[in-house]
Amino acid sequence: MDYQEQRRRLVAHLRREVKDRRVLEAMGQVPRELFVPEAHRHLAYEDMALPIEEGQTISQPLIVAVMVAALELKPEEVALEVGTGSGYQAAVLSHLAREVVTTERIPALAELARKRLADMGCRNVKVVQASEALGCPEEGPFDAIIVAAGGPLLPKTLIEQLKEGGRLVIPVGSRLEQQLMKVVKTPEGYYVKTLGPCRFVPLVGEGAWGEGGEDGYGEEG
Repeated sequence: MDYQEQRRRLVAHLRREVKDRRVLEAMGQVPRELFVPEAHRHLAYEDMALPIEEGQTISQPLIVAVMVAALELKPEEVALEVGTGSGYQAAVLSHLAREVVTTERIPALAELARKRLADMGCRNVKVVQASEALGCPEEGPFDAIIVAAGGPLLPKTLIEQLKEGGRLVIPVGSRLEQQLMKVVKTPEGYYVKTLGPCRFVPLVGEGAWGEGGEDGYGEEG
């Protein structure tokens, strides 16, 4: 299959909704087919979520583009991703930030993503095994944080890991559906903007949903 042509068509499709040139260019450079199991590679450039290992999913490209664009990343900034999943979104972020730290709670997914990113030459991405605490306080503070799972509330622990002026993009709501929210940290506290409805798997950890069922940090668009 001509993946390069399919990628070009996907980016043209995304351009109708997302205007951030740098984000579109980054998505045009990342081979999504390498982050999808072989059985689903023929669908790699459809604008849809797809199954990946460990019963998780890789997000719909449009939601990736919308969330990453909302971060407003600058080339000199450091970003944190909560929920590595396949590693695809981290690869996109690697083209936009100076450094990317990404956490994953499922060890097998973390190892697979680490290998994929290394094979692609993404030397500015660090994959960290997630602990019970959300985020990665020891690597912070961060200019931007993106969360690939839905929480019941805005996690204070993640806001605390932002620099002043830092941005957090996170789905917030029930286990079944959420609103995508953008938080900007200010000297007085923070303000929140709602970006629209979305649907992600539950965010698990302190300050989010508890363990149980199919909860996880894997991606779902």
